[in-house]
Amino acid sequence: MSAVFLVGVDSSAASSRAAVFVTERARAERAAVVVAHVVPWSPFGATTTEENERRHPTREAELARGKRDIAAPAAEAIRVVGVDVQAVVRHGHPAQTLCDLAEEHEVTQLVVGRTGETRLRAALFGSVPSSLVQISPVPVTVVP
Repeated sequence: MSAVFLVGVDSSAASSRAAVFVTERARAERAAVVVAHVVPWSPFGATTTEENERRHPTREAELARGKRDIAAPAAEAIRVVGVDVQAVVRHGHPAQTLCDLAEEHEVTQLVVGRTGETRLRAALFGSVPSSLVQISPVPVTVVP
């Protein structure tokens, strides 16, 4: 079985660098790539009847926008250099969802960019890369 890399992408510059890193590794190893974008979402976010009624269409629109604006362009940039790639967009907690995707796609390595979160936010909530290093079922590479 050949290697499969999972790269988490968003609209940050660090994410773009992670995609470039994965592309180079995948080409060198003749590996496949799964490009994943996670739309942060909690099932406990809706509280009123009106919010519950709007939640499903909103989620679907967020997924479509994430695929169109983030995951698909990143996957296409990888595809044009001859790497087998697929794009996936999911709702959920970013770190846990990336770990779930890593298991689902039997990846050998997970790659993410180091985000530009503020120190206060990272101290209060933790960063996705920090969480991944602790919970990932496969090795994690954090690209600066």
